[in-house]
Amino acid sequence: MLKLLVRCMKPFALSVCAVIALLFVQAQTELALPDYMSDIVNTGLQSSGITEGVPMVMRRESYDKYLLFASEEEQALLESSYEVLSQQEASAEQIADYPLLTKSDLYRLKDVEASTYEQLEAWMPQVGLMVMSLDAVQMQPTLPATVQNDALVQLLEQLPEGMNLYEFLALLPASTRLDMRAQLETQLQSMGASTMDTAASTYVKAEYESIGMDTDAMQNEYILLSGLKMLGMSLLSVGCAVLVGLLASRIAAGVGKQLRGDVFKKVESFSSAEFNRFSTASLITRNINDIQQVQLVIVMLIRIVIYAPIIGVGALLKVLNSGADMTWIIALVLVVILGLIMTIFMVAMPKFKIAQKLVDRLNLVMREFLDGMSVIRAFNTQRHEEEKFDQANRDITKTNLFINRTMGAMMPIMMLVMNSVALLIIWVGGHQIDAGTMQIGDIMAFIQYTMQIIMAFLMISMVAIMLPRAAVSGERVAEVLDCELSIQDPDQPHSFDSAKRGEIEFRHVSFRYPGAQEDVLHDLNFTIQPGATTAFIGSTGSGKSTLINLVPRFYDASEGAVFVDGVDVRKVKQSELRDKIGYVPQKGVLFSGTIASNLRYAKADADETQMRQACDIAQASEFIEAKEDRFDTAIAQGGTNVSGGQKQRLSIARAVIKQPEIYIFDDSFSALDFKTDARLRKELNDLIKETKATVLLVAQRISSIMHAETIVVLDQGNVVGIGTHDELMKQCEVYREIAYSQLTKEELSHE
Repeated sequence: MLKLLVRCMKPFALSVCAVIALLFVQAQTELALPDYMSDIVNTGLQSSGITEGVPMVMRRESYDKYLLFASEEEQALLESSYEVLSQQEASAEQIADYPLLTKSDLYRLKDVEASTYEQLEAWMPQVGLMVMSLDAVQMQPTLPATVQNDALVQLLEQLPEGMNLYEFLALLPASTRLDMRAQLETQLQSMGASTMDTAASTYVKAEYESIGMDTDAMQNEYILLSGLKMLGMSLLSVGCAVLVGLLASRIAAGVGKQLRGDVFKKVESFSSAEFNRFSTASLITRNINDIQQVQLVIVMLIRIVIYAPIIGVGALLKVLNSGADMTWIIALVLVVILGLIMTIFMVAMPKFKIAQKLVDRLNLVMREFLDGMSVIRAFNTQRHEEEKFDQANRDITKTNLFINRTMGAMMPIMMLVMNSVALLIIWVGGHQIDAGTMQIGDIMAFIQYTMQIIMAFLMISMVAIMLPRAAVSGERVAEVLDCELSIQDPDQPHSFDSAKRGEIEFRHVSFRYPGAQEDVLHDLNFTIQPGATTAFIGSTGSGKSTLINLVPRFYDASEGAVFVDGVDVRKVKQSELRDKIGYVPQKGVLFSGTIASNLRYAKADADETQMRQACDIAQASEFIEAKEDRFDTAIAQGGTNVSGGQKQRLSIARAVIKQPEIYIFDDSFSALDFKTDARLRKELNDLIKETKATVLLVAQRISSIMHAETIVVLDQGNVVGIGTHDELMKQCEVYREIAYSQLTKEELSHE
């Protein structure tokens, strides 16, 4: 099936590439949404929209506190990066932004380079956390459990009564203050980067509130912008999904169109041997139902199989980069899901193969019923046919119910797994939030990413269930397309010998149907002269139709060779051989359309005069002229709106209008009455004498062949007599028996 898909999708390579690009964009947008949600919770709600740990503006006392715990290099960096906003020189706009500026000077961050800002960001948030902890100590002289360290304990023990903590710290050596900072930084690292960032933002928020800045407006602005970004990402994801669906549908429809065309073209080149191998019901199923399954799986492959790994791997990388200590949950759920997929796959796949065969069986029963409706009614066997159809219908119903129940059970099981995983993440994450190593937004994002990973595997599992059925359908379609034809054109075709125009020779020809144990024809060896009428007669099953089917190469001889115009028919192109032949089958075949379109099937450029002449010869003009639309009269599929005799006469007219070199009539006069038969044979004889055409005539009625130049009598695949009517009446016992069974001696002698 893979080769079949690759072959059919080559014309759509550009569209497939566009789909893959769109899927990458869609995956990136969906992977970005949990991060935005986490930012809204962590930053927008918990930190009032403040993302930085470096204050843009701060009070003088806060500035001094930063200097207190900074190294000499950091002090120099701080002094060069901040500028003083003087109370006396403040503008109205600055006062509106920073109301505290009316009472004291402030320090504002300059427009520094990115590298300078990174240097500030490397140490200021940690110092801010330390200052926040010390402020908490001043408010409550007992240390919180989260900021316990030896240096602060010793500091509190040495602090003189009534002295400010920062005044006391200023008296200590710089090395002591840096050691305290180092100990606190080591302790804070266990909190996790996200928690530290939030804590640092909390300190900056408190600083902004002390200055009088509107932190609520900052929070609303941040949440609004983040929400708009999420909305934009969602719209982009929806747009990509719509385009992917459109392109996937067009690709699948294009592949289906190509496959149906290829199957139809292949079936056109089938010989009778291939039609014996593939039943009509099976070919219909393969060209409709099976190709629909292939189309469906193409859409699934494009929209799911390509997308699922992208979103799954992307979400997994996001989880791994988050640093959350819960990746074992992902591993556990993947093992469970893979186990479920494999179990369902092993149970369902055999049933898909059975289902397609049962569809063939159902089509076969239905076709038998429709084709044999008259016989069924005549013998009153409707009840038997109902039971036969009911059994085929029950079989396919049971199989489809099993498949649908298996697939139906998969979804609630997967939902149970997903909800169980969400509960497990919340339970484990709750403990980590309590320990200060994760934040609520991070847990929410982790849940979303985990669901994306699970959904990716769920989508793949859905495809895994559908893929076996599509694989079976693909194999069935490929079986038709890859079928080796038993009749093929030669690599180096020969040309016909114009000097032997119309000559047909059977040279030691034997034939056996594929898979049969015995020959149907045995060592046939005779020559049909050009411009003559050669008739074939014999009992039912004697091989008459089989013999003439060897001439247009509907079958090839098992042994020996058939020569037309002096050339072995296997050494010329089929199209050139059949251009020489006008064939009227035993069962007249008409196509849906009009009488004119059926006649022009043999000669596309035939005008009305030529059609009228052909119909005059075939004795069809009388009933055509009686119809209101004449040659434009509609013909139903299979010619069901005309009688058997009219169907045969139109089939004969179609062969006559071609003016071929060789006519083949395979018992084509059986539905005609004797009077019409006689008139038609007379017109045909006149035409044949005029055109010097060769005629091969199979008949059951002696009256239809008595005037043939040569009559070949067959009995159980052997030639038991060749000659004229009179010669065979004298020499061939089989021919005499056939003749006397149909006509009296007087009628035979009169004829």
